[in-house]
Amino acid sequence: MTSAEAVTDIQDAFNAGFDGFALNTHTISSSDSWNTDALDYLFAAASGTSFKLFISFDMSWGLDVSQLAAFLAPYASQSAYYKVNGQAFVSTYTGGTISNSQWDSGFIQPLISTYGIIPFFVPDFDDFSGYPTGVFSSYPILNGVFSWESAWPSPGNTPANVSDSIDSAALQEARAAGKIYMMPLSSYQFKYLGIGQDWYRIGEVNLPERMGQILQLQPDFVEVITWNDAGESHYVGDFWPEQIAGSTIGDYANGFDHKGWLEVITPFIKAYKVGATSISDIATPSGSPVGAFWYRTLLTSASCSSSIANYQSARDTVNFAVILPSTGYTIELYSNNNLIGSFAGQKGLNYNSVLGLAAGGGQMIQIVDGANNVVASATGTKIVLTQSPNATCNWNYEVVGLS
Repeated sequence: MTSAEAVTDIQDAFNAGFDGFALNTHTISSSDSWNTDALDYLFAAASGTSFKLFISFDMSWGLDVSQLAAFLAPYASQSAYYKVNGQAFVSTYTGGTISNSQWDSGFIQPLISTYGIIPFFVPDFDDFSGYPTGVFSSYPILNGVFSWESAWPSPGNTPANVSDSIDSAALQEARAAGKIYMMPLSSYQFKYLGIGQDWYRIGEVNLPERMGQILQLQPDFVEVITWNDAGESHYVGDFWPEQIAGSTIGDYANGFDHKGWLEVITPFIKAYKVGATSISDIATPSGSPVGAFWYRTLLTSASCSSSIANYQSARDTVNFAVILPSTGYTIELYSNNNLIGSFAGQKGLNYNSVLGLAAGGGQMIQIVDGANNVVASATGTKIVLTQSPNATCNWNYEVVGLS
C-alpha cells in the first residue's frame, strides 16, 4: 500500500467506530519491503491518534516462533501499538499445533528478557486439537483466545445459519481460567482463485446473525473479519490495487463496494460498547432508518457454480439488514422489479434472506412508513446473470447502503 492509502484506511475505520486494526503479517522477512513499508505507513498514520494497531502473526505460513520477538519489538514500542494494562496485544492466525513450551521459550520469554515487552497474547488456536476444550490448561501462557473459523457456518452442502457454539464454549473456558475471549464478526467468504481455492462460506445473513450472537454472549473483544481482504470477499472497507496486483482477485472484487455494510456495523459497534444485549437495542445514529441490502449477481444455477466448494449451500436470495428507530415501518424487497418480500419492521436491527432473486435488473429495497411514504431505499447497480460471461464464476456480493 501507499502512505496515503494507510491514512485513508485509518480515517475511514475510525469514522466507522473501529478502535484499531489487527495487522495480519504472514512474513517477517526484512527483504519483504512491501510488508514492512505497509506497517510503517500504518503506524505513522495512527501516531498521535486514538486509533491503535497490533500484530497478528499468520502462522499458517510457517513462521519461525523464535524470530517473532525481534520482528515485533520495534512496533510494540510505538505509541500507536495497542496495549492492555501496559502489555502489548499480540494475536495470530493459527499456531495451536505449536507447544506451549515452544511459544514460551521461543517468543514470550525473549520478548520480555531482550526487549522488555510483556505480551498480552490472544492467538487464534482453532487448530488446537479439540479447540476450545482444554486450550487454557494446555497453554498457561495465554491471556485469551480468538476464534477465526467460528465466524461462518462450517463448510457443507446445505444452507445453515452460523452457530455460536464454539464461541460460547471458548468464552466459558476463558471465564473459568480468568482469561479473555475475542469473538469474530464477518459477512461471508467467497474466493475464486483456482487450484482448489474456489469456495463459498454461506453469507446470506451471516453478518447480522453474528451481531445478535455477540450481543447475547458479551465477549471481551470483537474482531471484524475483515477490513480489506479482497481475496476472501469479506472486506467492509477499501482494498487497494497494490494488494491484488498480479492475482485474479480483481476479476471478482473490483467494482464490488462493500462499504454499505458499515451502515449496520457502526451502530452495532456503539451498541456493543454500551453493553446492549439484543439486536432490538441497536439504534440508528440519526433517528432515521439505516442499513444495507446485498445480493449475488450470478444465479446459483449457472453452469460454473459446481466448481465452487460448498456451492450447494447457496440460495438465490436478496438479503437485508436494516436498523429502524421504532415500529410502524414496512421493509419491501424487490428483484427484477417484482416484490418478493414485505416485512413489518421492528425497533432495532431487522434482517432477512428472501428467496426470489431473478435474472435482470430491478434489485431494490424500500423502507415505507405508516403513511405509505418511502423514507429510505437502495437500488442495486448490477444486473443478475444466469451464466458467467467469462472464466470467473463471480459470487461476490453487490452491497448497497440505504439513502
